[in-house]
Amino acid sequence: MPRRVLTVVSADVDGTAGVGAIWIVRRPKSPRMREHIELVEWYGEQWRYVGGGSGPGDDPVDVDVLDVCNGGGVLSLTRSLDLPHSIAAAPWIGYVKVRLGRDVGHVLIGARRIVAPEQRRLIAVWKSPRISRGVRPVIVALGRDGAELSRFGPHDSLDTHTWARLREEL
Repeated sequence: MPRRVLTVVSADVDGTAGVGAIWIVRRPKSPRMREHIELVEWYGEQWRYVGGGSGPGDDPVDVDVLDVCNGGGVLSLTRSLDLPHSIAAAPWIGYVKVRLGRDVGHVLIGARRIVAPEQRRLIAVWKSPRISRGVRPVIVALGRDGAELSRFGPHDSLDTHTWARLREEL
């Protein structure tokens, strides 16, 4: 399919957890642009679609160091395919979209290290117990030299670099 019709912005696979996510933009340069997130899980010796969503595309934003936005998730397939597992006990598959500044060389998503893509946008996926639904792993932006530039904790709404700048302005 031509890139003017459909573009894959980013894809992420956590092989250890057996989950993956794909960030797709349909009609990327059109006023009718739509973003789609597709989540998959390794189950029964094959990748299976478990859910996702779509919505209007985000406007491009220049990010100083690190921005984490528009997350979500779904229940693992174990909720319906492995009886007698209940919905309350099923693991959670979560994701977030991450935007990076120009000085970021790598991103840590929990213990996984991801090279910063050239387009400065990526999707990150993980699996966690149902109890911690909505809690993302620590996300850390590292410079090209490996030094920590900024981080988002599991419940943070702003990264440490932005908090430091706000404190300086006060």
